[in-house]
Amino acid sequence: MTRPVTLFTGQWADLPFEEVARLAGEWGFDGLEIACWGDHLDVSRWDDAEYVRSRREILARNGLKVWTISNHLAGQAVCDDPIDERHRDVLPARAWGDGDPEGVRRRAADEIMMTARMADKLGVDTVVGFSGSSIWKAVAMFPPASEAFIDAGYEDFAARFSPILDVYDDLGVRFALEVHPSEIAYDYWTTARTLEAIGDRANFGLNWDPSHMVWQDLDPVGFLWDYRDRIFHVHCKDTKRRMQNGRNGRLSSHLPWADPRRGWDFISTGHGDVPWESAFRMLDAIGYDGPLSVEWEDAGMDRMVGAPEALSFVRRLSSYTPSGRAFDAAFSSSD
Repeated sequence: MTRPVTLFTGQWADLPFEEVARLAGEWGFDGLEIACWGDHLDVSRWDDAEYVRSRREILARNGLKVWTISNHLAGQAVCDDPIDERHRDVLPARAWGDGDPEGVRRRAADEIMMTARMADKLGVDTVVGFSGSSIWKAVAMFPPASEAFIDAGYEDFAARFSPILDVYDDLGVRFALEVHPSEIAYDYWTTARTLEAIGDRANFGLNWDPSHMVWQDLDPVGFLWDYRDRIFHVHCKDTKRRMQNGRNGRLSSHLPWADPRRGWDFISTGHGDVPWESAFRMLDAIGYDGPLSVEWEDAGMDRMVGAPEALSFVRRLSSYTPSGRAFDAAFSSSD
């Protein structure tokens, strides 16, 4: 199945949006998954028709389209506890404000609502992002976390995201939560609990990023099948595990990316441990026809080399017709 291949601009926010669009167009990407930070997309300007038109014109000049926009940074602060200097470093000044934690959470929710409005103005029906979590701090479960403590975390998520999703409903926009450590949904079972907590709302789904599943020893392909009706978006990002010496831990010891003492690293798509061929076959099986977004985070390879290489890899695997469908088509045409 042929699907559009896009470049997520989040790791390119140090460059002007115009420059990232030029590079992506020259490399042959079909479009961009636009990050709502740097100068790439300012969601507070959703009602500025000239600004919205300028984003569209940049895309058009470079032969690109947009299917999704992403606001992971603001989303992280909606439910997080504690709120601290890490959030101040990534949030817009208007969202951080005076730094009062509850005020930050409310303003972050406003940012995610504005993101839906910007998506609507751009003609985009899916927003990708994070949620944050008030109970991620208890993932090690010591001091022991009671059942009531964990229940309260999911209740807090539902209370904060339900009004956000009401706005999305009104606009016909979907929210795709990236299943990722530090979020309310970070593995298989927390995903099930999160969907239940939000009442299985039709406009709340998932961004499938297998890189975060592989290093947790989850099956990313089985995840696609089990959550097939909730896969709203796909990130193509790879992970390489390297825990051979008994020293390099799965939690990476607070070491920076590419440090050889880490137990795993993000790596160029196709060079890691994600079973990509099986994954693409499963995407075909569940009928996913949305964008495949290359997310570049390999600290060991120049992104100017790695991004077009990843595009070539994804394009090769995704641009074919499964033999079963060809077989069915042949018999249908002979009737």
